[in-house]
Amino acid sequence: MATDAPRTVEAVQRACRIIETLQERGQTGITELSEEVGFSKSTVHGHLATLVDEGWVVKEEHTYRLSLRFLDIAESLKDRIADHDIVREQVRELAEETGEVVHFGAEEDGRVVYMAKSKGNAAVQTQSRIGKQMPMHSTSLGKAILAELPRERVDEIVERHGMEARTENTLTDVAALHENLAEIERRGYSIDDEENIPGVRCIGIAVTVPEAGVLGALSISGPSQRMTDDRIENELHEKIAQAANVVEVNSMYA
Repeated sequence: MATDAPRTVEAVQRACRIIETLQERGQTGITELSEEVGFSKSTVHGHLATLVDEGWVVKEEHTYRLSLRFLDIAESLKDRIADHDIVREQVRELAEETGEVVHFGAEEDGRVVYMAKSKGNAAVQTQSRIGKQMPMHSTSLGKAILAELPRERVDEIVERHGMEARTENTLTDVAALHENLAEIERRGYSIDDEENIPGVRCIGIAVTVPEAGVLGALSISGPSQRMTDDRIENELHEKIAQAANVVEVNSMYA
């Protein structure tokens, strides 16, 4: 009987699992890798040998690590989203001006992916890193992007990924999310009110250009005692809006 389900290749799925685990663990041996991914050592060895031969993994004595070829892919992908040199410059300048953590992120497959990060001199420690995927409903980056999308697309994302309660403040009801997105449209920026990390508040703003639509979003994150409503509205909103505009203008003429 015919089916619309996509065909998958088990060997490729296993190779992807091995690559993801090498990213998480760093340099590691076959035994440790086999235990982590749940494949036999012979299976892991065969995949690693192929990845080494193709240049995606490097073998050093009895351990393996990802090769630097992944950097080339990462850099080429960044410029497909927006002018990454401009993004990086604006993220750095915002961090210096505010003293906080600044991110740029883009949506992919219903998740927000960190594309750039910079820390100011008063920034709190966060676990965010370039390439990390985060939920959209609980982050200022994600909600700023969601507010620019058709509501049908928002519902698709929620249906696929759910609305995990990451803190006691996280929105977990789709109707409440729609109300919040309408408020973001009216106000012009999003707020993560300790919805993703307890004690941390963030302001986010979408980066959009005509025809291409939403490219991503910028955010400023800091401890809740510094990220007051007054500071967000009267200081940070203007700064982050100016940075977003610089990215938008340069992306239009890149």
